[in-house]
Amino acid sequence: MSNVSGYSKTQIGLHWLVVLLLVPQFLLDDAMGHTFHQMARGSAVTPDFLTYLHIGVGVTILVLAAWRLILRATQGAPEPPHDDPELMRFGAKAIHWLLYAILFLLPATGGIAYYFTIRWMAEVHSALTTGLLICAGLHVAAALYHQYYLKDHLLRRMMKPVD
Repeated sequence: MSNVSGYSKTQIGLHWLVVLLLVPQFLLDDAMGHTFHQMARGSAVTPDFLTYLHIGVGVTILVLAAWRLILRATQGAPEPPHDDPELMRFGAKAIHWLLYAILFLLPATGGIAYYFTIRWMAEVHSALTTGLLICAGLHVAAALYHQYYLKDHLLRRMMKPVD
């Protein structure tokens, strides 16, 4: 179902809530990393509030991403502009699905790394964090390109609900 003209109020709210929650995740990364490295060295460690906050926010993002996918499946999502070149349309779909995949894989790899103290999984988690930054950067750049260069008001779809 993708023949809709825009996003619902709930879809828009979830989008921006996930964006807001990602900010503290990046800021809390040092506290989490410190706790993990102590655990990996076999040191006695008592996780602090910031470590638990990182875990809690990560789980929250996972739940919100799942909710977003359910809404996308049930309510649909607008197609990329039809007058965009095919490569841009493909890129838009690819970046969206990569963002969803990374939003699921980050908490999974982080949780596995933390609860089983698996260093290579922590490295995968770190690489996915970089991947998220790259994909989000491309996503933002494309939205700004549409808004300010093409002036097609594409960004409005994520600001003004259709319902």
